[in-house]
Amino acid sequence: MPILTESLYRPHPFLKNAHIQTIYPALFRRVKGVRYSREKLETPDGDFLDLDWSTLRSKKLALISHGLEGSTDQPYVKGMVKSLNENGWDVLAWNFRGCGGRPSRQIHSYHSGKSEDLDHVVEHVLRKNYKSITLIGFSVGGNITLKYLGEKGEGLDPRLESSVTFSVPCNLKSTSYKLATLENRIYMEWFLISLRKKVKQKENEMKLFGINTKKTYLISTFEEFDNRFTAPLNGFEDADDYWKKSSSLYYLSEIKIPSLLVSALDDPFLTPDCFPVEEAKNNEFLFLETPSCGGHVGFVSPNLNYWAEERAISFLSDIK
Repeated sequence: MPILTESLYRPHPFLKNAHIQTIYPALFRRVKGVRYSREKLETPDGDFLDLDWSTLRSKKLALISHGLEGSTDQPYVKGMVKSLNENGWDVLAWNFRGCGGRPSRQIHSYHSGKSEDLDHVVEHVLRKNYKSITLIGFSVGGNITLKYLGEKGEGLDPRLESSVTFSVPCNLKSTSYKLATLENRIYMEWFLISLRKKVKQKENEMKLFGINTKKTYLISTFEEFDNRFTAPLNGFEDADDYWKKSSSLYYLSEIKIPSLLVSALDDPFLTPDCFPVEEAKNNEFLFLETPSCGGHVGFVSPNLNYWAEERAISFLSDIK
């Protein structure tokens, strides 16, 4: 049902290009005034997660999940943290395994559908004295968030009241192929440089596990990387099996709390499969908003503010 066809987002007049919208904030945005308090959360399998808190002693909490090879230090995360704090929210931004500035203990790290780690963080915060919790996710963090909500369905704790996600690769397979195109080569290589470093860090353990770590510099696509590393290290048959089981697209119908999904139509990472129009039409809880532009986790406004933060606050206020 809730297809929001008329988005209020308007881009900066000199930053309308999708690639500029995507790259400009990553290179030039700086967010001041956010100070985290870090907590180390042990996981059931003997690993750990680094949690970064920014609190006001509020009774409502926003839990933020970052994007692929990002961290809680990303400007889009810190910008959202600051905006939420200014509007009376406590915030917990969590780092995926191996993304908090130190390697994970286990041979495997996170992946784009590792919702069990988000579940562990949620269970942790549910033991605290919050009356209202919202989940916010960017890109892969949005995919994990929506997958988690669909998996839980009606079994969610009632204190989890809403979610907001941006630039979500709902279909990991089509996004992987889109990023392998020539026009997106710069993004693909950026991600692979970081992923190759993580393989290098655990090269000895991977060899013991029977994983071939030779000539990783020749890997040029997510399909190659996921077939060689992500799938075998995380119990999937191959990249296709991993993508299918991890894509939030197949879980959206089961979401049972108000959830806003915002993705720009010009997002260079996304394909038509990542805009779940039919799923939103058939789920009263899923609100789909598709601005004509904004790039990937961009949404730079004419005043050089960032509209994603305004939109999240607006949605969270409207559903109260």
